Amino acid sequence: MIASTPFPTRFWHRLEDGRVQCDVCPRACALHEGQRGLCFVRGCEGGEIVLYTYGRSSGFCIDPIEKKPLNHFLPGTPVLSFGTAGCNLTCRFCQNWDMSKSREMDILASEASPQGIAEAAERHGCRSVAYTYNDPVIFLEYACDTAEACRALGIRNVAVTAGYISPGAREQFFSCMDAANVDLKGFTEAFYKRLCSASLAPVLETLEYLKAETSVWLELTTLLIPGENDSDAELEQMCAWVVEHLGPDVPMHFSAFHPDYKMLDVPPTPPATLRRARRIALEHGVRYAYTGNVHDSEGDSTYCHACGHLLIERDWYRLGRWGLDAQGRCEACGTPCAGVFEPRPGDWGPRSLPLAMGKA
Repeated sequence: MIASTPFPTRFWHRLEDGRVQCDVCPRACALHEGQRGLCFVRGCEGGEIVLYTYGRSSGFCIDPIEKKPLNHFLPGTPVLSFGTAGCNLTCRFCQNWDMSKSREMDILASEASPQGIAEAAERHGCRSVAYTYNDPVIFLEYACDTAEACRALGIRNVAVTAGYISPGAREQFFSCMDAANVDLKGFTEAFYKRLCSASLAPVLETLEYLKAETSVWLELTTLLIPGENDSDAELEQMCAWVVEHLGPDVPMHFSAFHPDYKMLDVPPTPPATLRRARRIALEHGVRYAYTGNVHDSEGDSTYCHACGHLLIERDWYRLGRWGLDAQGRCEACGTPCAGVFEPRPGDWGPRSLPLAMGKA
């Protein structure tokens, strides 16, 4: 599939005023012929909503699964990661803004079919494929077709997403996924509106849907921005909500902000803030809480919630001591550790290997 070839999509409907509304995400862009949505990669052509990035990526890389981050899903294994261009949010703090905010299709340097991606993952020993870098919600058709090709080869699928997706598209998209890390950006409507031009409520709906109605393994990440979403009160409310609505076994990752995109005047997140957030999560009943983007072996390792035994030691993305038995239980007390584990962890380590799939 050529990058510039419009690909037909499913989630849209015509309006009485002649416009066509995209129904993939809560933004509900209503478009005249020739217009594109805020994401820039879905637009109105021929009286329908089409996708302009099907079959084209901003790059492929084999990463450790822990980099997504997923700490409880096939630890130590390699994952083939890719994204496209554009995004349906406008986060002022975006750490991947060169891809997610791109309005140039030239950034899509790699061309690959769904079958080609699945075969590349199999060839390189990847246990999963991750749809990441920018939000896969906006290239749903490409992601789902690739996921289907992967499943045919026994390869699992991982979504790294902000979870800003409408109910109909949500069901289709996550039916193709085996694991997801959802970026819970903050815990107030004001934060989402002011810094992301979005709303918190649909994200919470997505999280509740994932936990209640799917078998997708779920982990959460929150980028803590000094003075914006890092107060004790907000963190306490967030963690309490997670335990009440999603359960104590959903891992929470608290990662460090660095000045980028439109928030260059905000200082980096102090490591102490991440440790404080992790402590608050544990105090509120979250069983698995992690620090990210900083060197903190204790905050990055997994411990048994029942006896405190070290289950998975991590130093950045390198695994050390393994304290789980073949059934994923604590070797010290026998308590199961929530997650998707195999009898032995992978040994991919911290490597990131760029992969050339093809040039347009």
